[in-house]
Amino acid sequence: MSAASASAPAPGSRFLAFDFGLKRVGVASGNRLLGEGQPLRTIAAEGDARFAAIGLLVREWAPDALVVGVPFHPDGAEHDNTRRARRFARQLHGRFGLPVHEVDERYTTTEALASGAADADATSAAIILTQFLRDTCA
Repeated sequence: MSAASASAPAPGSRFLAFDFGLKRVGVASGNRLLGEGQPLRTIAAEGDARFAAIGLLVREWAPDALVVGVPFHPDGAEHDNTRRARRFARQLHGRFGLPVHEVDERYTTTEALASGAADADATSAAIILTQFLRDTCA
């Protein structure tokens, strides 16, 4: 697993991004060529059912890497959900064997809601992926 700033993805790289939540996980897809994420769906499942649904998406979209939004307090301090999101990122890496990049996802849900998104979780994942792509592919 690596931080978003570790290295730039290869040209044409495909990604799935996740906005982690205890009850729901928003999912988005995107690639380096387009440079922005597109909302896919929200997975409203927990435990093994959650990872089974993610596994289907990984097989369908065949990403080169995964991106997980990690929340922080406004001052940058960690909290319980920070640790949970990082654990989720480690689980993704362990289950699917893909590189996992973490992105600071402060305010993505607020931004998604302000945009009038029909699926705020998937739209948040798209914002996370777009931020990652802009930060690493610029």
